[in-house]
Amino acid sequence: MPKLPVTADTRGRVRTSKAQRRVILAQFESSGMSAAQFARQTGLKYSTFALWVQRYRRTKRPERKPPLRLLEAVVAPTSRGAALQVQLPSGARLEICEAGQVPLVVALLRALEQSC
Repeated sequence: MPKLPVTADTRGRVRTSKAQRRVILAQFESSGMSAAQFARQTGLKYSTFALWVQRYRRTKRPERKPPLRLLEAVVAPTSRGAALQVQLPSGARLEICEAGQVPLVVALLRALEQSC
């Protein structure tokens, strides 16, 4: 990372605008370096840079996730409900479309079991 262009005031202090600081801090955030490494590579005094980072993180707002939205799902009944299929080893297939048919199917399967 190249050193930043430095302009000093009459007392030798480096002055940066808020816009310059934002750019520097954005570069730091994406660099993956520690604050000390970044300050050293850019030519900033570590204590000054650490203060910038502290202020930036204090004022940085956490990302807000969009609010959770719940939608009502309406499922229209079909003319044919869900079916349960029973496939017998002989290849015969039985399909149950209504819950009221279950006792009839149980009786049929018991009768078939006894005949075998």
